Order: sequence, then C-alpha cells, then structure tokens
Amino acid sequence: MKKKIYFAGSIRGGRIDADLYRRMIEYMQKTDIVLTEHIGRPDLNLMEQGKGDEDIYSQDTAWLRESDMVIAECTCPSLGVGYELAYAESHGKPCHIFYDSTKAQLSAMLIGNPYFHIHPYRVDLEIYEVVDIILGRQRA
Repeated sequence: MKKKIYFAGSIRGGRIDADLYRRMIEYMQKTDIVLTEHIGRPDLNLMEQGKGDEDIYSQDTAWLRESDMVIAECTCPSLGVGYELAYAESHGKPCHIFYDSTKAQLSAMLIGNPYFHIHPYRVDLEIYEVVDIILGRQRA
C-alpha cells in the first residue's frame, strides 16, 4: 500500500535547496504519494501569491493529519518546517529529518527530542539509501 508522505522544506525561509527538494520528492513518488509535491517547484513563492495565509495553514495541517509520516529536509532553517514537525509530533506522525551536516548544524530542539529520527548526510546519495529504508523498499 502506498504511503502518504508530507514532505517539509523551507519556503519563506529560503529556497536555496529547492532543487534538492524536487529530487527527493520525485524519488519518493516512484512508489509513494507525496502530498506536498509543490515544495519542490522552483516558482513556489510566485505560486503562493494570491493564497491567503489561513488557506495555506488549513491545507497544510489537513495534509499533516492525513499523512502517514513526515520527511523533512532541514538544512535551510525554517520556522514553518519547525512548526510542521511539532504539529506532526503532536498528532503522532513519524518524523524523519534530513540535513546536510557539512552546511548546517541542526537545532538542539530537534536533535535533543528523541521523538524525531535524525538523518545527517554529507552527499545527496546518502539521502536515498535512508529513504528506501524508511519506506520499506528493497534495495538492489
């Protein structure tokens, strides 16, 4: 059965990793459903224009409740992603947090919380190996 994944990545906090988000989303979509596939689109800030903040909040929290798990890329700090992770935790959703340990130091509020599964990486290929394990995929 396909898993419903809420992918979290920085939007208003900075889009420097948008291409990585897109690649991660496309990789997960090979076997599962990413409810927030728009996070990987390079023109996301433009797409957001015209949507009210309340509408975005309502849609995102509905997706979080519907999801089977959260996979977040947290190299670029984001207040919104931090909120989404706390919201997911409060609703008992498994949370997997990735970050590039050569570029960032993750917040103690995330690393220090035993609820979160923390996955530091040094090169992008390491992400996909862990995603396969998280999603229960067989590796060739």
